[in-house]
Amino acid sequence: MDWTERLGSLLGVSGETASRGLATLGILLGWFLVLRLLRRVLSRSVEQTSSRFQVVRLTSYAVGFVSTLLIVRLWAQGLAGIATYFGLVSAGLAIAFQDPLTNFAGWLFIILRRPFTVGDRIQIGTHIGDVVDIRPLRLVMLEVGHWVKADQSTGRVLHVPNGWVFKHSVANYDEVFPFIWNEIEVVVTFESDWRATKRMLTDIVNQSADKLEPAVRRHIAKNADTMLIQYTNLSPVVWTEVVDSGVKLTMRYLCRSRERRSSASAIWEKVLDAFSATPTIEFAYPTIRRYDNRLEGPEPGAGAIEGPPEKPSGADDGPKQVVVDVAAGPEDY
Repeated sequence: MDWTERLGSLLGVSGETASRGLATLGILLGWFLVLRLLRRVLSRSVEQTSSRFQVVRLTSYAVGFVSTLLIVRLWAQGLAGIATYFGLVSAGLAIAFQDPLTNFAGWLFIILRRPFTVGDRIQIGTHIGDVVDIRPLRLVMLEVGHWVKADQSTGRVLHVPNGWVFKHSVANYDEVFPFIWNEIEVVVTFESDWRATKRMLTDIVNQSADKLEPAVRRHIAKNADTMLIQYTNLSPVVWTEVVDSGVKLTMRYLCRSRERRSSASAIWEKVLDAFSATPTIEFAYPTIRRYDNRLEGPEPGAGAIEGPPEKPSGADDGPKQVVVDVAAGPEDY
């Protein structure tokens, strides 16, 4: 008796089934050993982490695909058997694995159309993060934002189904160029010299913002064949607007997508130093003002209704009217 038949009798299956099972285990073991050897070789030969990651990922997909074909071929016995096998289970798989199939189709779309790649910062649905891995059923991101301000990392890892690329819009921070427009709003009092303030803020934003215009134009020209992007002005600018509490001056400038908070912090420090050294400029902010209508209100004119008679000296004047007003500057206290 052949040893495979003995193993089959021991396991309660036929010798042919036992032989196929052993061959399947051999294929899986070879798959594992090839990937392990590949990682060791690449860790010594490829120094750049991102390149090594991409090569290992693509090779693992290729080895896995070949191993899967070998296992199917082993159990289906020929092309006719494969066709019959897939014909019997395809209907059930389409229903039972609807979401996984959609995610796999999303993976193919990401690989072929490349709306983003590993290393890009994207927003998909309500989630923002840096893509660190793209797998056949899901993509993995390091979360950005949420309770952390100014587009900085939270430290959490997000697992997003690949099928979301068909259901949600995808915003890519790095597809054309790794820069974004950032805005900083400064409100000064109506009594401040807003023109001098605007000149001051323009100088600050020009000094603090990186000279990114040449790099941005190179990225736009590089993608001109696939995307029609037209920016007439890439230099920093300060916009003027009147709001309830004063004059709002908005600094708009380009910064790298991952340096939004650091650039804003550097600009704010220079603004605070400049304002503290300029007495004609004051920040506007909400204050509370006490208003006594009898003392500060207009005197009654002809035909006006006379108020109540004056009380004797020392009598209680009664409650006074207090009005909450949005004013500006310390002189309103």
